[in-house]
Amino acid sequence: MDVTDFYDTFFEEASELLEDMERLLIELDTAAPDREALDAIFRAAHSIKGGAGTFGFEALQNTTHRMENLLDLARNGELVLDRATVDILLEAGDVLKGQVESYREGESPDAEAADRICRVLQQIAEGDKVPGPAARASATDEAGGQTSHAAAVGTGARRVTVRISGLEDGEAEALAGELALFGEVSNRSEESGTLRLDLATEADDDDIVAVLCFIIDVDQIAIEPVAAAGKSAAGAQRLRVTVSGVDDTTRPAVLADLELMGEISARQIDGDTLAVELASDQPIEDIAAVLGFQIDLDRVTIEPADAKTATAPEAKSATADTTPAAASAPAEPQSVPPAKAASESSGGAGERRREAAHSESTSVRVPTDKIDHIINLVGELVITQSMLDRAVGEIDHEHDEALSEGMSQLARNARDLQEAVMSVRMVPMDFAFNRFPRLVRDLSSKLGKEINLETRGGATELDKGLIERIMDPMTHLVRNSLDHGIEDVATRTAAGKPAAGQLTLSARHEGGNIVIEISDDGAGLSRERILAKAKSSGLAVSDDMPDEDVWQLIFAPGFSTAAQVSDISGRGVGMDVVKRNIAQLGGHVDLRSKQGAGTTVRVILPLTLAIMDGMAVRAGQEIFILPLGAILESMRVEQSAARTVTAGSQVIEVRGEYLPLVELHRVFDVADAETDLARGIVVVVTSESRRFALFVDELIGQQQVVVKNLETHFRKVAGVSAATILGDGSVALILDATALARMTAAPRKPRKTTAPLTPSETEESVAND
Repeated sequence: MDVTDFYDTFFEEASELLEDMERLLIELDTAAPDREALDAIFRAAHSIKGGAGTFGFEALQNTTHRMENLLDLARNGELVLDRATVDILLEAGDVLKGQVESYREGESPDAEAADRICRVLQQIAEGDKVPGPAARASATDEAGGQTSHAAAVGTGARRVTVRISGLEDGEAEALAGELALFGEVSNRSEESGTLRLDLATEADDDDIVAVLCFIIDVDQIAIEPVAAAGKSAAGAQRLRVTVSGVDDTTRPAVLADLELMGEISARQIDGDTLAVELASDQPIEDIAAVLGFQIDLDRVTIEPADAKTATAPEAKSATADTTPAAASAPAEPQSVPPAKAASESSGGAGERRREAAHSESTSVRVPTDKIDHIINLVGELVITQSMLDRAVGEIDHEHDEALSEGMSQLARNARDLQEAVMSVRMVPMDFAFNRFPRLVRDLSSKLGKEINLETRGGATELDKGLIERIMDPMTHLVRNSLDHGIEDVATRTAAGKPAAGQLTLSARHEGGNIVIEISDDGAGLSRERILAKAKSSGLAVSDDMPDEDVWQLIFAPGFSTAAQVSDISGRGVGMDVVKRNIAQLGGHVDLRSKQGAGTTVRVILPLTLAIMDGMAVRAGQEIFILPLGAILESMRVEQSAARTVTAGSQVIEVRGEYLPLVELHRVFDVADAETDLARGIVVVVTSESRRFALFVDELIGQQQVVVKNLETHFRKVAGVSAATILGDGSVALILDATALARMTAAPRKPRKTTAPLTPSETEESVAND
């Protein structure tokens, strides 16, 4: 067996475990650390160390071992965690990430960084004060040339018997080779799919199990001292252990713990209840203590196999000072059904393995280009279905009812298929948000500020590719808020604000768009400073410019009002890049700010690669698609309902409320369109908390459309987010409700062009997209 075949799996799992470790460390309350969180962090480090040992990634194994030692002291109460220690653990996590990436790329990890962090971790474990950043950076080989090897061995090895059951052809040889890496192997034997051998080793049982689990399941492994393996049955007590509330994830770990405590002769699984008959010479309180690491002891019953009275100790009984007499005192029976004795042969272990494989949820890693290809095929299917639906609509349904029913079923199947396929690439916004707690923590410490981070809408799902492309712009905006927006504690206190600043990241769907907001309660933007800087830079500005236009000036190349340059932000070469990157995605950036109260940056992105529900509307001979989620209602109104206001803009009265009127044919210079309100349709549209009336010639009907991005073929056109192919093969533009809503905030000017943009212009390009 070639272990390199498992490299990619290990790298992916290690990366996920490191992300989990970082998140748990950041969330950890150092004043009252949660034991479950510490255990989870320790297990993550332990799993990475075991995998690294399997594949021979020595540097990764060594670093993780040092980190694991420190975490073990913390979870056992032998080390008090403070913010400085957590910072060291986070720094160690960064080193581990770098090592994983180096091994992934086939390169040698940074030995200097690993030696430095291992030395610091060792110093803390030995009780030394946490060194400051300068001391850590200057750590050298003053410790007598010591190296940070993970397997710090003692003077003598212990002898254990390893028994692995349920093996398939070829697995025994590979496992024996892996075990030989831990020490000296002797008394090896194989029989009926079971490998048994003695091992002289200095490694912990957990390390051995962690390595073997990359090849087999944990419930196939039993490790016990050589002396214990030779004990007669007469020297052991027969116990019935019943554990409730276990699932497919915790059950193998519970079984492995029990096998370490004795010989399992029978077991039964009934729903979420596991019942085991165990022959063990270990005290009941020791068995309970071992199980207590995995589960709560109030879910455990331990009793003699031939007795009806339970003898499981309370959780507090599983301590070092509990006497055997107290442990064996009768207790109230637990409401758990007793186990039925059912002996298992060694051949039955293979069946257990297959059962476990079926019961566990599985996942398959698929390259994103394959998913993109499937999504494109589904999009073409939706277009074809739309064409067929259009053709069938011209047939007399009374004479071909079966065809009509078949088309209805095809439409339902196509919708279900596209929803299922689209969901494959969708990930929650938390995928992006979870990267910022560490950034906020580090930068707030560096800047000497107190900042609370809040996220909203983390469950909002976006295409993974889209999230990856907006990460850099979001990071720059967050850095700007931390560096320039939120004030230090003294300034905030003097202004009557809470000492801790507030940074909020949110995401939501709005009118067919995706809206991401980065908000802070900091100093806000200074209108006067921005205008002064713009004038000194030679920009054409005026003192009576609307605030919205003033805020947009900061997106000019090289524009910055920062008093000094920092290594965090403020060089004036970032905001224009942010705007350009968002524009390349077909979106735009809005700023809202109030001096002294804070700033909100809104990133609005249209759907670029999706299938959406829309309403087809007509203006003249052109068809447009309006996102269905932006439509509130539609109605007919009389021409007299329109009122002309300042600068030639019009409003109409809808049930006592005056709404700005946007005439679609005027926005896109569509010829031969209806101009009389009484002959057309008014659609009430909402976006960005604004409502407006959109005048069109006709509502054609609701339909699903495949969104095609125009950005690679055309410049950004206000009011258009994308395009689609209709059932007759023609192209329709998809309207941007947000852009149309912004047109109502200022007087509209006719678009100056000698060649109006219409769907017919884009037909060939979109069809080939």
